[in-house]
Amino acid sequence: MMDSPLITTQQPEEGITVVTLNRPGKRNALNAALMEACSTTFEALARDQTQRVIILRGEGAAFCAGLDLEEVFTASSPEKTARLVARLLRAVYQVPQVTIAAVHGAAIAGGAGLMSACDMVVATQDTRIGYPEVKRGLVAALVMTLLRRQVLERDARELLLLGDVISAERAREMRLVNRVVAKGELAQETLALARKVLLGAPVAIANTKKVLDELCPASFDQELDQALLHHLSGRASSEAGEGIAAFLEKRAPNWQPKSAGQ
Repeated sequence: MMDSPLITTQQPEEGITVVTLNRPGKRNALNAALMEACSTTFEALARDQTQRVIILRGEGAAFCAGLDLEEVFTASSPEKTARLVARLLRAVYQVPQVTIAAVHGAAIAGGAGLMSACDMVVATQDTRIGYPEVKRGLVAALVMTLLRRQVLERDARELLLLGDVISAERAREMRLVNRVVAKGELAQETLALARKVLLGAPVAIANTKKVLDELCPASFDQELDQALLHHLSGRASSEAGEGIAAFLEKRAPNWQPKSAGQ
């Protein structure tokens, strides 16, 4: 498996692969090239039976700041980028290996969704996590497929309807995060969890992940396909156009009242 400039991989110990989002100048914001590279990496790892644990981290000041809105919303095909998000979430969620997100700085919107696609999350105390899509005129439909599986409905509504950014400790209280550690302990704690995973049988672990998904009322695949339709509908709305423009122009959005028939 060859590294992309946007994705690097390391194997610090036998059976453990560290995948790094490597776009630090943009706080690892997800553009098309990064999503394609990350998806390809996880799809390849899914076929590598020598690797038992995948640790996902971000280079630089933040884990992942979400979609690169400037690039994504000026792209000629919004549907293509939406499908790239869906492919990425599938690739991470469906690998047979145990996945651990090592999160620092920020995990926002699509970045929070990428974090939630992992089996476990370790976050540093300074991390901020949020789903601010409604403040951009968007619907967090794709990442909602993961969020609703992990937190209580009241907490999901608070996160999604307010769009506030919360602390790592608050995220732990909501069960979005498994452990909160000091900044200098992130690599050590994620490796300690990875070593514990290696004590389990690989086939049993892969089958356990499958059963956990199948016991939900609908499979992740089914929910993601349905969510993609809502995501695309939101992306095409006038509110999304205004919300993204306001974000890029660093001003407050000018929301218009809903007109009759909308």
